[in-house]
Amino acid sequence: MEGIILFVCQEGKKGLEMLVSLSIGCRKATRSPFFSLAWMFLATIVLEVSTVWGSNSGCHLSPPIINGNLSRPGDVVIGGTFPIHVDRIHNEIHFRSKPMDLKCQLLEFQNFQSMRSLIFAVEEINMNPDLLPNITLGFHVFDTCTVLRRAAVGTLWMLSGGKESIPNYQCQEKAQLAGIVGDSGSTRSILMAQILGLYRYPQISYFSTSPFLSNRNLFPSFFRTIPSDEFQSRGLAQLVSYFSWSWVGLLATDNDYGQLGIQVVKQEIIMSGACVAFVENILTNHPNRNAPHIVQVIRESTANVVVVVSSDSDFMPVVEELLRQNVSGRVWVASESWSTSDLLSKERFQKVLVGTIGFAIHGGRMPGFIEHLNSLHPSIYMDDPFVKEFWEQMFSCRWVEKDSLVGWTSNGTIQKCSGSGNLENSINQADLRITFNVYTSVYSLAWALQNLLQCKPGMGPFHDGSCAKISSFQPWQLLHYVKNVNFWTKDNTRIYFNDKGDPPALYDIVNWQVGAKGDLEQVIVGLYDSSSPSGSALIVDRTAIIWNNGHLQVPHSMCSPSCPSGFRKVSIPEKPTCCFECAPCPLGEISNKTDAVECHQCSWDMWPNHEQNRCLPRIIEFLSYNDPMGVSLAAISLFSSTVPISILVVFVCRRTTPIVRANNWSLSCLLLVSLSLCFLCSLVFIGYPQPEMCLLRQVAFGLVFSLCISCVLAKTITVVIAFKATKPGTKLRKWTGVKLSYSVIGLGVFVQLCICVMWLSLSPPFPEYDSHTQTGVLVISCNEGLPAAFWCMLGYLGLLASISFVVAFLARRLPDSFNEAKFITFSMLAFLSVWVSFIPAHLSARGKNTAAMEIFAILSSSWAVVVCIFVPKCVVILFRPNMNSREHLMKKGKSQK
Repeated sequence: MEGIILFVCQEGKKGLEMLVSLSIGCRKATRSPFFSLAWMFLATIVLEVSTVWGSNSGCHLSPPIINGNLSRPGDVVIGGTFPIHVDRIHNEIHFRSKPMDLKCQLLEFQNFQSMRSLIFAVEEINMNPDLLPNITLGFHVFDTCTVLRRAAVGTLWMLSGGKESIPNYQCQEKAQLAGIVGDSGSTRSILMAQILGLYRYPQISYFSTSPFLSNRNLFPSFFRTIPSDEFQSRGLAQLVSYFSWSWVGLLATDNDYGQLGIQVVKQEIIMSGACVAFVENILTNHPNRNAPHIVQVIRESTANVVVVVSSDSDFMPVVEELLRQNVSGRVWVASESWSTSDLLSKERFQKVLVGTIGFAIHGGRMPGFIEHLNSLHPSIYMDDPFVKEFWEQMFSCRWVEKDSLVGWTSNGTIQKCSGSGNLENSINQADLRITFNVYTSVYSLAWALQNLLQCKPGMGPFHDGSCAKISSFQPWQLLHYVKNVNFWTKDNTRIYFNDKGDPPALYDIVNWQVGAKGDLEQVIVGLYDSSSPSGSALIVDRTAIIWNNGHLQVPHSMCSPSCPSGFRKVSIPEKPTCCFECAPCPLGEISNKTDAVECHQCSWDMWPNHEQNRCLPRIIEFLSYNDPMGVSLAAISLFSSTVPISILVVFVCRRTTPIVRANNWSLSCLLLVSLSLCFLCSLVFIGYPQPEMCLLRQVAFGLVFSLCISCVLAKTITVVIAFKATKPGTKLRKWTGVKLSYSVIGLGVFVQLCICVMWLSLSPPFPEYDSHTQTGVLVISCNEGLPAAFWCMLGYLGLLASISFVVAFLARRLPDSFNEAKFITFSMLAFLSVWVSFIPAHLSARGKNTAAMEIFAILSSSWAVVVCIFVPKCVVILFRPNMNSREHLMKKGKSQK
């Protein structure tokens, strides 16, 4: 009832008279006869009352001026909103006079083309006998001029029947409104979706990508034929990561499309490890879009890559300012809203935008559409103001009947349109990506109507299996069919919507290259398919990309130069993580990739090379027979072992001589054999430390030296007992035989054998790989297993040598025919000196020097015994035979007394 009174208030008496004649055609929620009679009765009463008001009375708001639209009647009408004009005249509003009506300007060919694709699709469907037979589709087209207010006005205008904008009323006699295709901008689509969602009218957008629109609780009747920005934003971040750009700038419009999209891009870029140099907004309410400030930030930033989430019309003032300030050399990563823009593809933008890479809507084919565009002529479409303006813009002319002849040239000369121009050269290369989305949007509504039309009573989706009628369906009934639409286009593209009203995400990756005519062309260089398996969604042909410098090499964009292999990144305080310094890897660690965050250690048997970018096998060190020192020691050992054998041969040959017989012939032979074994046992310390060699070397050394020193001790004791036994009445005569000597030797060796058995039983020696002692060297040596056992063994040898030294020292002046005590004293003194010196040398030596040091001690101590004990005898036997006689020895013995 309030709406009736409002209508009367707006139209006065004329309006009341119209109510009577239009009561049958206008309807709200019901068409019952009772309601129509009540309507006419009320109208008659209000007509009489209105005579009292007078002609000057008014109770209505000023209706908005409806312009920039195009309609065609039909049984079912499809609406469409398009920003056919992308700019408007900005007038200062001071409210001292009536604000001027909004005036649109700058017709944009791509958006005009999208609008024509809706008309083309409607005409194609009407001519198709298999789709919606006997049903004629009509359309309402409205130019939103990129303005929110016009998007709201256009929506209400179409809901009201395409004549006037009357909220909550549809004053249209025949045609049903199926739904609205639009809008291109997310912000305008959100406003429209909030209105259309109240009545559950289907809305299918062809270019609104805001993730916010996927919320079914807020926008239950919204669909789209372009993927959500959620997919695009992730893809743009993956594209940045794919080219290893770690320092990027972000630029976005201050509307829902830009802000929601750039938030996801920023989040994904940061999660991938890259950093954001700056985030700036394009202010759509400012005539210059805040371009001077944005360009200054871009100029001062070290980021060479800028991701732009904006429409082409909003980004164009920024590009103009970049040209004015001569800023170039940047790589622009484009969102799908401007990646295929004709507006920015002009030759004059080449210096700034060449090399741009970005996501573009995956295109499709519409057979016959190019021919449809070529057939556009003002003489054929006389009721279409957009076709006339399109011709004027394409051929830079004016139609004579135009009232406003604003000069196109500076001298005021106006070129009249002759109507003989040819559109084929300008249109054949038209980009049909967005246009194809409009085309599929119309077909989505058409197939939903087709499914509604084919519904069989009793099998329908509504209450009790009922169906809706094509002539009187409710918007929510058609909405059911739109949700479940699933069809194939003529180019075999499958169209369907998921539960959020979104299609599958499929993008082309385009690169802006200079065309043959000097303008910019978008060349497909890759594909992004969200339905591909994880990790393979992004496919790029690097060889097909030409960057802003004209080269194929990917430009760099980083806050700090990359750290080469062998270095690691060190963060700078109060700086983003992408701003860092390069520090060499610590000793023993490598980094084999660029921009390594951490260095890692080589395996235990490897070592870094000089550049510290790869691991090399360590130099294996042990006392080898191939080593000069190992060869020398082996040769000395072999030669030294022959000396005691040679002396033994001499002794055997001279065994009957007094000097040989006087010094315990059997003990001397046993001592010489043990000395030869002492020289030879040093050979087990040379060569690769095998497990059996590690077990043998120290045990052999201990047992052989125990035998040697025990023989020396036995000789010393024999000398003392031999002297004491010469005294009358002594009981030592019974100890002068060989039994005492062999008992001493056996006891000495047995104790050492017990020590070695315990050592091997508790903790035997084993091969050890030492990678810490020397840099880059793997030292292979025998670990003693139980160091205490080693020092016990060596200490026992020292004990035997010390006893021999003390006994020999005390017996050095005993009178005898040939007293060996003093020679044994010197030999044990030398022996102890060598092994006492060995202790600090052994503790400080590393690597193969440890084995070499022990070999040197073995050879030195063995040579001390040989030289001190046997060399004097050999000199007498070989060179002074006159002294090797019984008379000489007896005389020497008497002189000593």
